[in-house]
Amino acid sequence: MNLAAVSLDDKYTATSGRVFMTGMQALVRLPMLQRDRDLAVGLNTGGFVSGYRGSPLGGYDQALWQASEHLQSHHIRFVPGVNEDLALTSAWGSQQLHLYPDAKYDGVFAIWYGKGPGVDRSGDVFKQGNGHGTAKYGGILAIAGDDPAAKSSTSPHQTEHMFIGAFMPVLVPAGVQEFIDYGLLGIALSRYSGLWVGFKTLSDNAESTEIVDIDPARLDILLPEEFELPSDGVSLRWPDDRFEQEQRLHEVKVPAALAFCKENSLNQVVISGPTRRFGIVTAGKAYLDVRQALDDLGIDERSARELGIAVYKVGMVWPLEPEGVMAFARGLDEILVVEEKRGIVEEQLKDQLYHLPDGDRPRVVGKTDEFGASFIPVAGELGPAIVARAIAKRIAPFHAPQRVADHLAFLDSKDAESTSLDPEEKRTPYFCSGCPHNTGTKLPDGSFANAGIGCHWMSLYMDRSTLTFTQMGGEGATWIGLQPFTNMPHIFQNMGDGTFYHSGVMAIRANVAANSNITYKILFNDAVAMTGGQPIEGQLSVHEIAWQVHAEGVKKIAIASDEPDKYPIGSDFPPGTTIHHRDDLIGVQKDLRDTSGVTVLIYDQTCAAEKRRRRKRGLYPDPAKRVFINERVCEGCGDCSVKANCVSIEPLETEFGRKRVINQSSCNKDFSCVDGFCPSFVTVHGGGVRKLRSGADVSSTVDSLPDPELPSAESPYGVVVTGVGGTGVVTIGALLGMAAHLEGKGCSILDMTGLAQKGGAVISHVRIAETSDRLHAVRLGMGAADVVLGCDMVVAADDEALKRMRRGATHAVINSRMTPTSHFTLNPDIDFHETHMRQVIRATAGDNLTDFVDATGLATALIGDAIATNLFLTGYAYQRGLIPVSAEAIARAIELNGIAVESNLRAFNWGRAAAHDLTSVEAAARPTLHRAAPVATELDEIIRIREVELSQYQDGAYASRYRSLVDRVRALETAKGKGLSGLSESVARTYFKLMAYKDEYEVARLYADPKFAAALNTQFEGDFTLRFHLAPPLGSRRDPVTGELEKKEFGLWVLTLFRVLAKLKRLRGTAFDIFGHTRERRMERQLISEYEGLVEEILGGLTVDNHALAIEIASLPEQIRGYGHVKERNVEAVRAQQQHLLSIYRNPSPHAHAAE
Repeated sequence: MNLAAVSLDDKYTATSGRVFMTGMQALVRLPMLQRDRDLAVGLNTGGFVSGYRGSPLGGYDQALWQASEHLQSHHIRFVPGVNEDLALTSAWGSQQLHLYPDAKYDGVFAIWYGKGPGVDRSGDVFKQGNGHGTAKYGGILAIAGDDPAAKSSTSPHQTEHMFIGAFMPVLVPAGVQEFIDYGLLGIALSRYSGLWVGFKTLSDNAESTEIVDIDPARLDILLPEEFELPSDGVSLRWPDDRFEQEQRLHEVKVPAALAFCKENSLNQVVISGPTRRFGIVTAGKAYLDVRQALDDLGIDERSARELGIAVYKVGMVWPLEPEGVMAFARGLDEILVVEEKRGIVEEQLKDQLYHLPDGDRPRVVGKTDEFGASFIPVAGELGPAIVARAIAKRIAPFHAPQRVADHLAFLDSKDAESTSLDPEEKRTPYFCSGCPHNTGTKLPDGSFANAGIGCHWMSLYMDRSTLTFTQMGGEGATWIGLQPFTNMPHIFQNMGDGTFYHSGVMAIRANVAANSNITYKILFNDAVAMTGGQPIEGQLSVHEIAWQVHAEGVKKIAIASDEPDKYPIGSDFPPGTTIHHRDDLIGVQKDLRDTSGVTVLIYDQTCAAEKRRRRKRGLYPDPAKRVFINERVCEGCGDCSVKANCVSIEPLETEFGRKRVINQSSCNKDFSCVDGFCPSFVTVHGGGVRKLRSGADVSSTVDSLPDPELPSAESPYGVVVTGVGGTGVVTIGALLGMAAHLEGKGCSILDMTGLAQKGGAVISHVRIAETSDRLHAVRLGMGAADVVLGCDMVVAADDEALKRMRRGATHAVINSRMTPTSHFTLNPDIDFHETHMRQVIRATAGDNLTDFVDATGLATALIGDAIATNLFLTGYAYQRGLIPVSAEAIARAIELNGIAVESNLRAFNWGRAAAHDLTSVEAAARPTLHRAAPVATELDEIIRIREVELSQYQDGAYASRYRSLVDRVRALETAKGKGLSGLSESVARTYFKLMAYKDEYEVARLYADPKFAAALNTQFEGDFTLRFHLAPPLGSRRDPVTGELEKKEFGLWVLTLFRVLAKLKRLRGTAFDIFGHTRERRMERQLISEYEGLVEEILGGLTVDNHALAIEIASLPEQIRGYGHVKERNVEAVRAQQQHLLSIYRNPSPHAHAAE
């Protein structure tokens, strides 16, 4: 196949032709094109870009930095703003060039960007600056990032009204192509009218990727000939009387904008015919929804004209140019206005049509119908399904064929079968593995904290006693209004260093002025982590923060860090500043809490995600150290998750219950998990994660594979990719899109990320067609997916992905290795309902169209990193004939991407091989493939395994004691249960757990067992040594704050001690057992006796009616997990629950009855 000659630099260097680019890259290319256009007409202009990041524009500054050489060569200066309003004020300054001497350029055009809340906070600048205007050869384009469904925001956005309030024209591009076209038109409009121009973006275009036409002749911008500007023009001048300025704004500038809009057909008829009766007026992304809805209803352009349906696309939604829309309205019976959120166009249209005679005035419906009832929703966001229902209802009197009825019925059926997962099953954004907030947001008992804007906002739904939040920069100011009216003496306030620099210091100043009792916890993580790890403007340091808050008048400053030694005695800090290790965080906070006035804790730890990025580039130390959990020693208590709050601690289902395992691919080496009070933690120093050495062999396998028959893209082909944020899932869409581009096809991609990049649910919508004009909405509609690549099964089983499937038409290729959701860190016993997820996916797509493959297990074993999962699954789907681009194009796209090319190609090819011969691939992966061992389900096997274990634990007599009780339970359950079962299994598992309590001898035996060394050597290779993290009951000191034993680190020599100690197991429970006299060991022996008595009581009163309750009581001790104080706490909880259930068992309700 002949692939197009493409370079990744095309998006910034190509002067004509098709270019594959994201919305962000289009906005980067925009000022370069403006500079080129100015040079072409003899103008020497410069460009200025400033703003503040925020979804969906969170990656704009990164894209600008990456293109810095291209920008510099085009005389464009990018200065990221400290905050939004100061950045906007800077853009205002660029228009004042001609007011001062020695200008180097004829003018400067400026681009400002900001998220919806950033538009709100900049309102004064918009009004003041727009009143003054723009330079003749300048212009200001204000790009707003709206989040109508608040997917990455604290509230839904609609920015048009803020722009309108400042009397700024508002442009609403539909897609990436119009980012370029409308951007150039917007700057020209700004110059001509002297107005600042608003430019609205949404996730559906800002976070999308399309193939864009870069052609100098594509856009011929015209200046109105019939509109006469005043002799002194409309440009910014000084001095400028404020009343004359207001008059010029209303009487000249806004009319000039309308004239420009008309001259350049910013609003235009896109579908019309000789007979017209029903019109649709729409704008921006909603226009794409309209076109997709018409397609879904079976109405193409030809049939629309035949039916008398016309479509009017509005590019400038305010002010609404009247002549064009009035001409469109003439002869129509009805107009449906389709737009996001509150009506902008609808209100203006109704106003303009109001004075027409009754016979000439069409009915206008939109947000409300002709009776004033709600029609198109204001809340949330629109989509093709909502729009299709609205269109179908309005055209029903003259067009109601079976095709329309079938589509509406399908939409209704998808709504009816909605199977959204329970909250605990959903893939919810969470702190990254090793995130500083995992530790930094912890509080002393009895304290509360407030959140704000930043990653720490997620602590609101964790066990962090954190309530409410404020806008960015307002953190802590709510306490000023609350404190005088409550008896609560103090509060903590979280704040990121980015927010501090943005505007948060003002809130600290306000609390000092109000003499509040508040402690600010300022996280210094060396990056703006929430939006992608950008550096803080000005390169803030811990020292600078400390001195600044000291100058503000705070009473006490403390610094906590994971590396406190980098601040030795004598470091340049304000007087009285104290330095602490993060392990002392609770005690430090107690001290600050007890200090009257405003205090500050600066928590210094680099962002974990940023550490990972820098390590990949060799810019950050990467310790040759890994954490390993001995699964047999692990009790599954979850204290490691309590200490670390880390999503890299994952469940491992074993014969002896749920244990813990470290995900080596996602671990960011924070190591706080080893603080969990458990002897199962070992750190591996040196060496590395074992990788398969025969990976290159896949090339010969792939060469012999048959070429699959690829699906057609004559009609748009829809691919949904589901995954976990931060695992490279968006790369799959980018590679498929580039492959389509290389083949000359049309393609659009929408990556629904934002906050989801923090371990949340990410969905990419990929649409591929033979030509770009076949593509409308970038987001796939209901049932529009031809294939779902479920890189994460949880996201694939949730409603957002299921709605894209159509039974019998959608193929689902699902990664069967389930990554635990973040809720596991808070609930160690959570049921992930994996079987239910599989059933839902099969039922939605169709059993014969669904493949489950252990992509993560195989990819990790074959490539050495779970990051290869996504491309492995892509290769699998390709070989199944489910990807409409060639392997050659995909391989070339991987090469162009330039990241981990060899391993990514291998992952793709291994996936292809697995689709053809899964058994052979599993055999190749077996040496390093990690899979949970099967768990016994038959009672005899359960008993046999445990009888053997107890013989090894102590001796044969001890095992016989176990067998005797279990056999007695089995016999009596058979006699009394009348066919019911479950009690025997419950006792078999629980009694074993209590008898095999992990004292010093047992922990030593499990470490001395060769299986431990074998497990280590399966996962790690090279020259490594071990360190053990233990808290021996004899000789360990207690934490002065918590009173708990403190763990120590021991060298490899302790293995020799373990081997000796393991041989002394027969001392257990005898007078010579030096460990047996501790409170914990006495408690454990007592628990065994208590359980034996409990079982006898259960058996004595067992009936069919109370059988289920008997199982519940007998199973309760399974919850007695952990070591030391953790185990003691669990014993107390179980005993309390046990007494409650026993009281019911002993005194059954007289009305209780079970059907036999």
